[in-house]
Amino acid sequence: MDIILVAGLWLRNSIWDDVAVALERQGHRPIPITLPGVDDASPAVTLADQVAAVVAAVDDADRPMVVGHSAACTLVWMVADQRPEMVHSVVLIGGFPAGDGDTYADFFEPIDGLMGFPGWEPFEGPDSADLDEVARREFVASAVSVPSGVSKGIVHLTDARRFDVPILAVCPEYTPDQARGWIEAGEVPELTNATRVTFADIDSGHWPMVTRPVELAQILADAATAS
Repeated sequence: MDIILVAGLWLRNSIWDDVAVALERQGHRPIPITLPGVDDASPAVTLADQVAAVVAAVDDADRPMVVGHSAACTLVWMVADQRPEMVHSVVLIGGFPAGDGDTYADFFEPIDGLMGFPGWEPFEGPDSADLDEVARREFVASAVSVPSGVSKGIVHLTDARRFDVPILAVCPEYTPDQARGWIEAGEVPELTNATRVTFADIDSGHWPMVTRPVELAQILADAATAS
């Protein structure tokens, strides 16, 4: 299966390298996306530009599984909204999609039009507990600031057929039971309205593609063959 991989904030597509190798060994075609604004960190890039890049990848693929990490869970959900008939399924790793009219990822104040990585303090605890010092240094060294046109972009969702796209929620720093509780309580309206949501647990922090790439690839491969 074609599996489109979309990294979260501050991450280059190389964050998927080990996952991609493991997927290829199982006969799948991983497609890590280089989002606009990542290689050049241009403040002019918008959320719409990033959505368009992933939509183009879907159009070039064979009914792919589309995988989003963290904030990019919203990005891939916007893609499913634009191509509900062409997306095989959506996988959400460590995050949930925002709703129509919400701001995409306005978490930290941009400087000169770019939202830089804020350091590890906001992520102390379960998010980063499994990252050793080497991994943390490598993460910071490769982090790319996010254009404010992306982080402050407004989410647009228009096609109700998105709710029929199968969803797998991969739960790293929280449990599937916690995720189910949030959805049942109406805290994640997009998933509350979805018709088919399944869950997978992974024993990791917020970045399982770094600390548990083989296990993450197996979860993706299993989801690809189960449906």
